[in-house]
Amino acid sequence: MSVSKKLLLLAVLSASFAACKNDQASTQNTAAKTETTPAAATSTETEDEAAPAAAASAPEIVFVNSDTLLNRYQYFKDVKARLEAKGKRMETDLRTKATSFQREVEQYRQAAAGLTQEQRATTEQRLAQKEQQLAAQQQTSGNQLAKDENDEMKKIYERVEAHLKKISKEKGYKMVLTYTRGNSAILYGDNSLDITEEAVRGLNEEYKASKTKK
Repeated sequence: MSVSKKLLLLAVLSASFAACKNDQASTQNTAAKTETTPAAATSTETEDEAAPAAAASAPEIVFVNSDTLLNRYQYFKDVKARLEAKGKRMETDLRTKATSFQREVEQYRQAAAGLTQEQRATTEQRLAQKEQQLAAQQQTSGNQLAKDENDEMKKIYERVEAHLKKISKEKGYKMVLTYTRGNSAILYGDNSLDITEEAVRGLNEEYKASKTKK
């Protein structure tokens, strides 16, 4: 069973944006003087001071690579391993019971000729009931495993969402997009906007801390 393809339903947000630039006109003296007027000097100084501030400001829209995040998020890997182990246990138990049932059916076929009509009817009824029980157990096991998977995926989503909100508040991000290669609205994103490493590191630190508290 594979749960890694579902995650990607991090589905944090999806949007497009446009960047706007404001150009400021500078006033120059047409006279043959080489001196800068006080007003022009003030304008130049204001622009010089604003440039570093603009360069230092964080981008408002960033993205995470959901495939990378899930593959490296330890909590997700632990959940995946736990669900797969549970699925294998259920499968082994059902296979063992199915093998035992087939053995009983074969024994009945071999002995049917020597049984009375009443004995055959009783045995066939018992085998039919056992077959129904096996089918019901298979259905119940499948439903339970699906429920466990959905519950765990919800917990993972909530953890990731909470952490991204925390990062956004600290860094000033306005929007966090999710990116998956081959299945994304983002055709290109500059590496400077990719916060996957930061998100994975923070999520793993929080998960490690939560395990220590238990």
